[in-house]
Amino acid sequence: MLCFLTQNPGGEKPGSEPEEVKLQTASRQIVQTAILQAVQQVSRENRRADARASDSRGHRQLGVRELTKKYDKK
Repeated sequence: MLCFLTQNPGGEKPGSEPEEVKLQTASRQIVQTAILQAVQQVSRENRRADARASDSRGHRQLGVRELTKKYDKK
């Protein structure tokens, strides 16, 4: 009988709503953290790809300059 008196008319235990709010808040934080980490990872990968591309362009340009210098010396 005591158990019956502690339940509200909806059949839920009192205090379950704040627990649900806590779970929703925790879920949002987990999702936000996962999204932030994914964005940061993509950003890092893009920076690395850009750095590799600029390095390879720099090497090609350097090679062209060296070739030009060789032909100028002859």
